[in-house]
Amino acid sequence: MEQDHPLVREVFPDLVTELITLLEHEGERELAVCAWDLRLVEECGCGDDFCQSFRTAPHPQGRPYGAGHRCVPLLPSRGMLCLDVVDGRIMYVEVLDRLGSSAQLPY
Repeated sequence: MEQDHPLVREVFPDLVTELITLLEHEGERELAVCAWDLRLVEECGCGDDFCQSFRTAPHPQGRPYGAGHRCVPLLPSRGMLCLDVVDGRIMYVEVLDRLGSSAQLPY
């Protein structure tokens, strides 16, 4: 089933390279390794033109992530990147003011 979703590195190679670099800089080596194999599961769906955020795994319907959840804010040179991580797995990549409104996720 996961193979039905494209790898982020194939769609946005520069974003994945930057995520890996930023995570390593923050001492998040295990997450940096995981970032290489992230898949585009679902777009954010908020409709804001400055948002290119996406899910890398299904979100529990109508519920917060719960125990084991943490937010990992990163310090990119432009825009904002923040990860939702649950039990060591990147579940959501918040991408704001980064890719421009002309970049579309492949859904």
